[in-house]
Amino acid sequence: MMDTQVKFEKFNRSKRLRSMVKLDLRRALRSRTFYIILACALLVPVVMTVMLCMMDGQESVNQQTGEITIMHGPESVWQSIGTLPSTESSESAAMGQMDVMAMCNINMAFMGVAVFVCLFISEDFRSGYAKNLFTVRAKKVDYVLSKTLVGFICGALMLILYFIGSLISGAICSLPFELVGDMTVASVALCMLSKICLMLVFVPIFVLASVAAKQRAWLSICLSLGGGMLLFMMVGLITPLNATLINLVICLVGGTLFATGLGAISATVLKKSSLV
Repeated sequence: MMDTQVKFEKFNRSKRLRSMVKLDLRRALRSRTFYIILACALLVPVVMTVMLCMMDGQESVNQQTGEITIMHGPESVWQSIGTLPSTESSESAAMGQMDVMAMCNINMAFMGVAVFVCLFISEDFRSGYAKNLFTVRAKKVDYVLSKTLVGFICGALMLILYFIGSLISGAICSLPFELVGDMTVASVALCMLSKICLMLVFVPIFVLASVAAKQRAWLSICLSLGGGMLLFMMVGLITPLNATLINLVICLVGGTLFATGLGAISATVLKKSSLV
């Protein structure tokens, strides 16, 4: 008889991480929450822009002072992406309109991905999947990296779909597509790439809040939204419509540092705390 030697392939960290990412991507693609979040990212700019255009020109009267406020709708399709470079000098832009469009634009996607990340991770702990996973195959660091990557992919898709929805709403409402001020096609592309890279700052915050709250999804969502709001107002400043290569580099470097630092903290939280 011939001796048969059985060789066991070493399951190193790289293969372990790839396996974990594939598993999480497969679970995300089978999750209804994933598609609901993406559908919202596509439909929200359409519904919001149409409603604001319908309200354009409507007057509201303050019963105490008698002051009349006129509602102004969006003047450009690009206002759904960010503040126009010429908005501050535009005499036709009302302060109320500026506030609405500054808050209710594509940057809302950064808060929307928090819901997906929190629900996705909390389900792991609620079902006991995480405890079983750490027992048989995964390391804490691999788990955090995998969740961060899946959350980043979801966030990037949300930004892309919101951008598409903004263009669709602009066509429906006959809004001008003209590039104003120092905006160019390249600057708009850099603006979107910068926002995508900036997801690497927000997603690790949501992952950290989720692994700390574990199965308590409501708590992780509250912590994520609270932590995200601390940086939310900076998104428009770092990723303007007239973005340059410097903005992209800042977002990429900042995102890498945040993902590394908060990822290490999240892994430590998992190691030091109970999995139930």
